[in-house]
Order: sequence, then structure tokens, then C-alpha cells
Amino acid sequence: MRMNQHDDLPMTIDALRARYLDGSLTPAQLVERIAARTAGDDPHRVWIRALTRDEMMRYADALAQHDPATLPLYGVPFAIKDNIDVAGVPTTAGCPAYAYTPERSAPVVERLIAAGAIPVGKTNLDQFATGLSGQRSPYGACRNALDPEYASGGSSSGSAVAVALGLAAFSLGTDTAGSGRVPAAFHGLVGLKPTKGVLSTMGVVPACRSLDCVSIFAPSANDAQRVFECARGVTEGDPYARAWQPGGREGGSLAGVRFGVPRAAQLNFYGDASYAAAFDAALAKLRAAGAELVEIDIEPFLATARLLYEGPFVAERLAAIRPFFEAQPEALHAVTREIIGGAARWSAADAFAAFDRLAALRMESERVWPHVDALVTPTSPTTSTVAELEADPIGVNARFGYYTNFVNLLDLSALAVPAGECTTGRHAGKPFGITFVARAHDDAYLLGLARAWLGEHGCPAPRDAKDDPAPTVRVAVVGAHLSGEPLNGQLTGRGARLVESTTTANAYRLYALPQARPQDPAKPGLVRVNEGGTAIEVEVWEMPTAAFGSFVAAIPAPLGIGTLELASGSTALGFLCESAALANAPDISAYGGWRAYRAAQSQSQTQTERIGA
Repeated sequence: MRMNQHDDLPMTIDALRARYLDGSLTPAQLVERIAARTAGDDPHRVWIRALTRDEMMRYADALAQHDPATLPLYGVPFAIKDNIDVAGVPTTAGCPAYAYTPERSAPVVERLIAAGAIPVGKTNLDQFATGLSGQRSPYGACRNALDPEYASGGSSSGSAVAVALGLAAFSLGTDTAGSGRVPAAFHGLVGLKPTKGVLSTMGVVPACRSLDCVSIFAPSANDAQRVFECARGVTEGDPYARAWQPGGREGGSLAGVRFGVPRAAQLNFYGDASYAAAFDAALAKLRAAGAELVEIDIEPFLATARLLYEGPFVAERLAAIRPFFEAQPEALHAVTREIIGGAARWSAADAFAAFDRLAALRMESERVWPHVDALVTPTSPTTSTVAELEADPIGVNARFGYYTNFVNLLDLSALAVPAGECTTGRHAGKPFGITFVARAHDDAYLLGLARAWLGEHGCPAPRDAKDDPAPTVRVAVVGAHLSGEPLNGQLTGRGARLVESTTTANAYRLYALPQARPQDPAKPGLVRVNEGGTAIEVEVWEMPTAAFGSFVAAIPAPLGIGTLELASGSTALGFLCESAALANAPDISAYGGWRAYRAAQSQSQTQTERIGA
């Protein structure tokens, strides 16, 4: 279903990788060709801001020092929804008056760039990620890649269209109510709505901050998983971050899988016979593959979905942009302003009542999980033409979210997958999609089911598997990143594992750096000296190369990364300190390491307190 208008340029990760490895393509050549495509007319209104040739070339040039085999996304072009920050490129969230230019990229973008991916542009969206239509943008309604007369889906409309047109190999969207799934269904793509918090939402303009997820569009489940593996990780300071905790379930076959299916009376296609027949065909395919279909009561899920827009949860959208909304309400798209402005009628008491109602519905919904392995639903119950959307922008848009709105509120993972085309009715020939839904942290399980559904093979093992073939880098830590210390989560959250506790060579001194702020964790500074050096305790961690860029980006001055010589004579990348920062820092080298120094400090403080008592 994917419409690559330039088939001579492959737009899958495996195809690009093969071309890079055999030398028939370079990142610079790819950039030249993408720049030629994006510099012309944009009839589908894909871009709010396509990157220029020179902007893309800087990322391509940075790959020159790397072997294509060492980076999992080497030279892979990707598009970014324009509510996600890219350094030096304006973020608009679909509202020109709101625009700002960030100094650094969102952590999820940094991780992908560190894995070798090349950003190619910021994509169009329903303004402030409010909508499932793709029509609510002052930059022009985003047009469906397969039929411009039909809805593109939103709010991540441009991100889906960019992949469907072959302008990017994958893209990032966001998903709060289905924005990373509905556009995938309308374009025959895979759309991953991952577990909340596993892909950092720092550097993302919030819609509903407690519900938002960064989503992934890709042409295959394999590609979606590769991107997911590179993008995930805990970011320090992200209040909604959580480490991914896969349960070990494998979804390599559909045989024997218990799929929960809504009761017949709860299936709603809004009179769309095309979509109803397509879903029946999808269920028949699951049965033929050996899956067990279990009819379940989805009323708790539907009641949860109604909370999102028919209750005070919409007030979180107002909270996200309240100062701007109150100062410049006229700057918003008329439909967006109506939806967000309606939040003012809800009180704090209403919100707490809704939280209580959600807790009860979550408890009711969880009763299905002992009986099923995953849910399967249509991704959207119907589609529509642009004309139909313009005639009833809120009503038609609301229909698209019937099977998606409950997922984020109930903290579930979901994966939209292509399910062929409608074969009958008014939408014959249009793509149809289904969604697999499971509990939080079941992302890999759903991707496995999708591979079985789509007939894909050869997906790499998760990066935390024992036989993980992904490239890694050795990182030596000396202070606040040691096991049990306050910043150790910056390692574990990126999939790093401890491989050795050792010491440096006898060539270093260790200093206790002054804290810039009382709330900051205490840190030491390690410096190499020409004479008078000693061995200092370190831990050596092995970190996926794809995660190393974001790790380095989080290191504040005066610390930096350099090459450390270890007691064994081997080397590792590690923390070193600028010598100018040591003027008022006590030399603590005699303790042999940060832990010993901290223990001595703690003992001294305890003795002082006893004397004072």
C-alpha cells in the first residue's frame, strides 16, 4: 500500500543498509536526492519545515567517521512531527504564533541521530496535536498520500504521509488519543503507540502531558522495532519517564493466541459496510492462522474513551498551553480553539471525580486480561472524504477515535497494522487497518504478533537480550553514575550493563567538585596528570552505541568524555574534568575512589552529630 514514487531509492532500513554496505549509496548521495524532492511543490502539505540540503548534509557528513555496520540506523532518513524539537529548527505545533526555535533536540530525536539516522523535516499536524483528521492546520490540510480526496488522519498526518510517499524511511509522531494509529491505518503503515514514558516526551509540545506518547510510523513491524530499540530510554529530568520492562512474552506466531474481540453489539462502523466487511475478513484470517477469538465486553474501554473528550480530561490540553491560549486565542484554528476553550467549564472537583471514575474503569477493564493475550479491533471504524470532514469537523473526527481513545488513559500499548484493502462498498480499494492492544510493556510482544500477521521475518533480538548483536561502547564511570549512586539510572535506562569493577592506571587524581545548586547530586572530577598520579576506582559499563549520543548530551560542564586508561592497560571512554574547574575543589585521591570518600564524609558527619547531641 505504500506509495514510493521513487522506487530507485529504497526506503526501508534493510534496503538502505544493504546499499550502504555494498558502497552503492552514501548518506551524502541520499541527502542530495531527498533535498531535490522536498525543494519542489508540496501538494500533500507534508511539511511545515523541510530541512535544507545543507542542514541535512551536516548530519550526513557526521557519519563519515563511522562504519555503516556499526550504527543500526546509519544514513536512514526520518521525519519528525512539528511538535517535537529538532535543534535549530522552529517548532510550531501547527501554530505560527506559538513558534520557538530550540537549542537542542528532543532526547528521542537525539537518540535516533546518535544511531545514525538523518532528520529530513518537520511534518504537518492537527494544531497542538488536537484531532484525528489532518485538516486542522493553518499550514494547509494535509492530503492523504493514496487519495488526496480522503482524510489523511491526524494529528500526526504529515508524519504518516511522508513515509507513505517514500520521503522518509520512518517518522516520529505523537499519540494521545490515536494520533499515531489512525494515520497509519489510512495509509497502510505500521503505527506503534508504545508504553507511556518509554520514549521520552521531553522536548515535545504537550497535548495532555500525562497521556502523551511519542509514536513511530514505519512500513514494516521490523523497521518499527528497530526504531523503537534505538529511541527508547529514560531521560534524566523527565517526570513521566519509565524504564521499559518487557515481560518476556514472544509473539512470533498467531497460532494459539487468544484475541479479545468486542461483542457484536459493541462493534461500531457508523454504517460503513466497507470497513465492517474488512474487519470480518481480518478475523477470518486470524482464525485461519490458528488464533482463538474470545468475545469480550469492551464497555469499560468505551466508557474510558468517552472520558477523554466528554469530561474534564480535555482541561489538560488547556493546561498545556494556557498562557498562550489566554493571550492569543485568535491564533488558534477555529476547531482547535473550540475544543480547548471548552475545557474552562470543568472544575477541579470534576477532575477528581473523573480520576476516580477512571480508576474504577481501569479495574473493570483489567478483568479481561486473564482471559486474553491481546485485543484486536479495527484501528478506525470508518474513513471519510475531506469534504465530509469539512462539513462536520468535530463529529466525523470523533468517529475515528472510537477504538483508540481508551488506550492511553488505561496505560496500554497498541500497534496499528495494515489489514489489506476494503473490497466492497463505497470505500473499496482504500486501506483498512487493525490494531493489536496489550498491557503496558508488551510492545515487543505486539511487534511479534504484527510480524506474524504481516509475514515478516528476520527481526533483530531486543537489545537487552543476552545474545544482543547490537554495537556497544564501553563507558567508565567514577562518581554519581556508579551503581547505587543517584545518576546510575542514566546508564540503566539506556540499556547499559555493568561488565567490570576495576581501577584506572596510576595516572589520575580525583577531586570533589563544588555543587552548582544544593539539589544537584555531588560529583567528582577526574583528571590525568603527568606525575603524582594514583589508581582510582571505576566501573566499566557496556552501553548500546545507539544510546551513547543522548548520554553524552546530558553531561554538563566542566565534565566531558575522554579516553581513560585502566589498570589492565585497556582503555574505555570515561568522564574527565576540565582542569580550570579544580581551583577550589579538594583533592580526594587518597581515598582511592568516590565511594570511599563519600563513606568517610558520612561517617564524619555522623560523629559530628553525636558530639552535637
